[in-house]
Amino acid sequence: MVQVEVSVDSGEQFDRALARFKKMCGKAGIVTEIKKRSFYEKPSEKRRRIEMKRQRKVKPRRMGGERPQFYNGGRSDSSR
Repeated sequence: MVQVEVSVDSGEQFDRALARFKKMCGKAGIVTEIKKRSFYEKPSEKRRRIEMKRQRKVKPRRMGGERPQFYNGGRSDSSR
């Protein structure tokens, strides 16, 4: 578990310190971990979720690394 610690300076507003704490928790991934663990996920559901995530990642590469012809890399047609 990641430990997030925020030191509050004297005279610093509580809202600012709370905002820094929330930002650090978000960067550490604590919020997503809590959401993920908030309910039980069956092992079969977990495997399916991971497989779907892998397929989304692999899907663009399936064309053999070639880009569709309508893709021009952000250049205008006049530069061809």
